[in-house]
Amino acid sequence: MSEQTYRWSSKSLDELVTFYEREIAPERRRDGYNPTEDVPSYQWLVEHGYSGLQYAVREHHQLTLSEFFTQAVGIGEDNSEDDYEWGVQNDQVIEHLEQYFRSQQRGSAAESTLRSKRSRLAQFLRYYEDLHGTAAIVSRITDVADQPEEIQRVTAVFDALDEELESNDAKRRYRSDIDDLYSWLVDRGYGAFNPVRYDHEWDVAEQDNPALSPVQVGQLAAATEDAEERLVVFGLCAWGLRRSELASLHARNIELQVDSPHLTFETRKNGPGTVALIYGQTALEDQVTRLSDRDDWNGYLFSSSDTRRDHVTGETINRRFKTIAARADVRVQGNLPTSKMGRRFWYSTYADAVETIIDRLQSVAHEQGSSDPMVVFQNYLSEEKRRGYLRDAMRDRLEKAFEDKVGQEFSGTTDSR
Repeated sequence: MSEQTYRWSSKSLDELVTFYEREIAPERRRDGYNPTEDVPSYQWLVEHGYSGLQYAVREHHQLTLSEFFTQAVGIGEDNSEDDYEWGVQNDQVIEHLEQYFRSQQRGSAAESTLRSKRSRLAQFLRYYEDLHGTAAIVSRITDVADQPEEIQRVTAVFDALDEELESNDAKRRYRSDIDDLYSWLVDRGYGAFNPVRYDHEWDVAEQDNPALSPVQVGQLAAATEDAEERLVVFGLCAWGLRRSELASLHARNIELQVDSPHLTFETRKNGPGTVALIYGQTALEDQVTRLSDRDDWNGYLFSSSDTRRDHVTGETINRRFKTIAARADVRVQGNLPTSKMGRRFWYSTYADAVETIIDRLQSVAHEQGSSDPMVVFQNYLSEEKRRGYLRDAMRDRLEKAFEDKVGQEFSGTTDSR
């Protein structure tokens, strides 16, 4: 299989871990390595057509190759669950988790699989604690009378995680791991009921929801009626933000007066990060200027009319996106698209841009005696060159998507080259 068919840039971190377990690990074993202990060298990855993995984990998940293999896959280090940092303040829950993983280790699960499971359960518990003030999931399932309330609490955590997870495959893994933990607690007599075992939309079909097409994105943009609606479409489709990130976007996140305009976030799913403003920067700048003239502006691009909140919620962004879609008569598989489909469009577009550049470098790779153009992309181009090529390729695709349907009037809100 050729390097470019892997579509590295469109894979979530969970999907990259799964790719290692399903594709790379068997090949490592055939080469005489222990795939649960031996970390692949970059040279080995290049020779076997996996060099794009390094770029994907660095650019999209802020990890080095070594960190990806040790932290995400869970190989090449001591992975004792007793040393794991769960990130929650509840000793009872941590004690049960350690007991749970000791029972898992007695089974046949690979340590890399257990490491991934720990990561998913830890994220679930952190969200639970953030939403409900405590990660006391054990004490809250001991009395059947508490069942309705606890089902609602767990569902709220699933809804929050839904903004972060990019695919139905990732959702299935999270749901399966969380369900298994609760089932274990009930089976061991620590709980009276499993709050995951009730009707929930994460019992998803095997086929992932598709992304919006470029034509549909243009139709959405053409249907916007004001500056805020345009920023909803830009934020999701042109900048690839999560709806929660767009909802909480503040003037302090915006860097426009620089050579490469971007958004800066102190905390994202994978830590601090930046988002390039390749398209739509003028619309953003104009809106910031208009809002700055208001004496009561609090700095948020989407301020809330609810006095209890500084800004709108991610669900509000999702509703506005659906309103625009209804007005544009855009449907995906017969239903109004969600905000996540706009973000998927960005990922799909980015992956296509990367593949186009790699295709263009094929002849250069041959001249250098290499069959892998990704090696040229990573090792023979400067960071500035790589980013420049990607920005140009992305800009071309975004301009085509928006301007095909919107026309010259809307293109006036785009960036100049």
